Amino acid sequence: MTRDALSLHSIVKRFGPVTALDGASLTVARGTVHALLGENGAGKTTLMRIAYGLDRPDAGVVELDGHAVRLRSPADAIAHGVGMVHQHFSLVPAMTVTDNVALGGRGRYHPREAAEQVRALARRTSLRIDPEARVGDLPPAAQQKLELLKIFAREARVLILDEPTAVLAPAEALELMTLLRRAADGGSAVVLVTHKLREALAIADEVTVLRRGHTVLTTPARAISGADLARAMFPDGGVAEPPASIPTEPGSLIAELDEVELRDAQGVVRVRNASMGVRAGEILGIAGVEGSGHHELLLALAGRLAPTTGALRIPTDVAFIPEHRQRDALIPAFTVTENVALRGAGGARGRIRWRDATQHARALVDQHEIRAGSVEVPVRTLSGGNQQKLVLARELDGDPQLVVVENPTQGLDARAAAAIRERLKRARDAGAAVVVHASDLDELLALADRVIVAYGGRVHEIPLDPDRIGRAMLGA
Repeated sequence: MTRDALSLHSIVKRFGPVTALDGASLTVARGTVHALLGENGAGKTTLMRIAYGLDRPDAGVVELDGHAVRLRSPADAIAHGVGMVHQHFSLVPAMTVTDNVALGGRGRYHPREAAEQVRALARRTSLRIDPEARVGDLPPAAQQKLELLKIFAREARVLILDEPTAVLAPAEALELMTLLRRAADGGSAVVLVTHKLREALAIADEVTVLRRGHTVLTTPARAISGADLARAMFPDGGVAEPPASIPTEPGSLIAELDEVELRDAQGVVRVRNASMGVRAGEILGIAGVEGSGHHELLLALAGRLAPTTGALRIPTDVAFIPEHRQRDALIPAFTVTENVALRGAGGARGRIRWRDATQHARALVDQHEIRAGSVEVPVRTLSGGNQQKLVLARELDGDPQLVVVENPTQGLDARAAAAIRERLKRARDAGAAVVVHASDLDELLALADRVIVAYGGRVHEIPLDPDRIGRAMLGA
């Protein structure tokens, strides 16, 4: 019996005029963790969608356990023991955790028995989660755990995870990596799609790099350095940060919270008596673990959440780049042009001049180097990184006074992340007030001029020291 659990040979996939994969190959052995790397748009997610039966290749062969298979749907892949956790969750928000785990099962559904099975599975995998919780009420980290529970419940032998730590705090990411290592040691084959080179080298047995739809490198992880991986991903100049800009002195107060109380969607008080402000020409970092109230602070500053008590003052011209771009910033079925036209749609009046809108969309795509077949293709055909660049380009167009950003580089490769950090700094240097939250503390400190920590419903300004900020995030 072959040791290879999953093999993809010479895979070709085209979407209209765009060739996403051009002879890409990947082989994953049982009992190993295999990291799949590449810049945004390299074809990583498309290759894994083919392995999971979501897309069909135009050419090439898919093998599972040494046998060629034709996967017509995810149901075929699941029947062959393949499970996939997508970068954008595939959950039903209105249903409970147990309902979501049970979806796709066979036979009569017994909710009480199913809930007990979920509890037992959660204990066995250390993915603790309330079986009765409504999924729409769960924070992103808990939804990530639920996605993993689903594939463990189906006893998948090939586990594909697309950017699984993008929404996790460091301690949660470490817990997940430990779980994946344990799964591989138990005989599963794990494919980890990630942009985090350090994470890949820490857990992977082997590493494969895709570039522009081609497989350009496969090597044991212990035989390569992070610098060599970066050169394989970006042979035309690497990921050097641009020269640091020198921010001007902060100017006038642009936004202010005064003794504000904020409640989440379920009516739970997340922020109490919070007072803070952000000035023109500064980047204010908001740090906090899941449930600390940082998300509600960002929503309030973006004008998306009204305080129950206290005063909130924000300008009329606010740019908002939310954490979940496909859910909260884009309409995937709409074209690039249509999504660009959504800017300020809530307050817009009159007809849209589509010829002007198309020209404007083309200008933004060219200016921000967004890879798209044309501005008339659906946004869902763009890679995650190019979707994020599109949201940023649209929201920052016109130099808004206040920019509110949540996890701006989530799921992006190192070069795209550096470009977005630079774009936010340029907005600050042009006089905007920028408020940003990043789950990765290093990312936050690379951007922020000041940091406010949210914990236990309170907010405190903490000096720019990672140890002190980390302790404050945990309430120390």
